Amino acid sequence: MLTASITGLFKTILIIIGALVVLRFFGRVMIAKRNLDEEREFLKNDRSFREERERKRRNLGKVEIFNRGKSPATNAKIEDVDFEELN
Repeated sequence: MLTASITGLFKTILIIIGALVVLRFFGRVMIAKRNLDEEREFLKNDRSFREERERKRRNLGKVEIFNRGKSPATNAKIEDVDFEELN
């Protein structure tokens, strides 16, 4: 027959409550860490968006020409096209 003492039962309950408190604390810490990481990522994206918008605002109306081909053979394939205005 099993006998349970009051002190053993009390210790077990305290250990269970302590474990739950510790797990809850670590859960809150992990949630706070996740929120900080999300905020950093959001601020990083926001900063890059603002920089891109400012760069586009500075270059509004300017023409950029990119030389994609390194060899003259690829440049030979490019030709100018004349156009006519329609009434």
